[in-house]
Amino acid sequence: MDRRAFLAGAAALLTAPLAVGAQPAGKVWRVGSLSTGVSTGSSIRRLLSEGLQALGYVEGSFILELRYAEGRVDRLPALAAELLQLTVDVIVAWGPEPLAAVRNAPRRIPIVMVARGDPVAIGLVASLAKPGGNITGMTIGGPELAGKRLELLREALPRLSRVAVLRDPTSEPALMQETESAARALSLRTLVFTVRAPTDFDGVFQAAVRQRAEAVLINETSMLTANQVKLAELAARSRLPAVGVFRSSAQTGFLMSYGPDVSDLVRRVATYVDKILNGAKLGDLPIEQPTKFELVINLKTAKALGLTIPRSLLLQADQVIE
Repeated sequence: MDRRAFLAGAAALLTAPLAVGAQPAGKVWRVGSLSTGVSTGSSIRRLLSEGLQALGYVEGSFILELRYAEGRVDRLPALAAELLQLTVDVIVAWGPEPLAAVRNAPRRIPIVMVARGDPVAIGLVASLAKPGGNITGMTIGGPELAGKRLELLREALPRLSRVAVLRDPTSEPALMQETESAARALSLRTLVFTVRAPTDFDGVFQAAVRQRAEAVLINETSMLTANQVKLAELAARSRLPAVGVFRSSAQTGFLMSYGPDVSDLVRRVATYVDKILNGAKLGDLPIEQPTKFELVINLKTAKALGLTIPRSLLLQADQVIE
């Protein structure tokens, strides 16, 4: 897969396939998608298309209108406006920033969100079981997964003692709280560096090296995920083993990743879209969390860093990149 592959995921309820005959004759559905990621190498189109076809939709019965901000959050409002002008039947918002860009769309337009955080706490929905309004979807990247990533990093590097943590201030406070708590339990010292934009990356890695960090934890937000390639290059140059969230981060050169299985999430997004296009009441579609997670280890990166990954950890991996 292209090393610039970028995904961000989503989820929904599993349903029986839609019979092709159930689609209105001649109807062509427009499915909008808004992401902060990069279009180069993205698998969203392929996976979403495959998901819809698996549910009974045929080629030509739907059009995917994908918009990528190419890592620039400031482009999202204009891209959201484009989708609204196309009169799409549903919009999938990949991340909190795309969601913010479309959340004020006319309530007649259903929105499937794929974002981190608590949508009830910030007033997006009434409850997870019955969201109400025109927003449903799933939350991903729970804070507890940050602790799991640190555990895996410690298993890969048994003598690890100092970990650099990249902190995006847009992330929820619970993420850093869980990270710090897990680090204390593992007797690890965290060196926290705030990154507000890609222009901060070089300085942060230089500071991490000066402060003798031995690895780097990247709890990827939309901005960090969109810049995986740059982060992988800096980690390699700084000789810092990096752990990220999505498979694509390991594929671009991180030592490992642990998080939701994005292929599964995108396919499950298709089930939400299917329900909505078939007239399901949006406010009654529960918001869910991922149920399938994957560990990916990049042995090419390990070799370049002079590391030997324990066999016990390799046996846990869902994919090992040779």
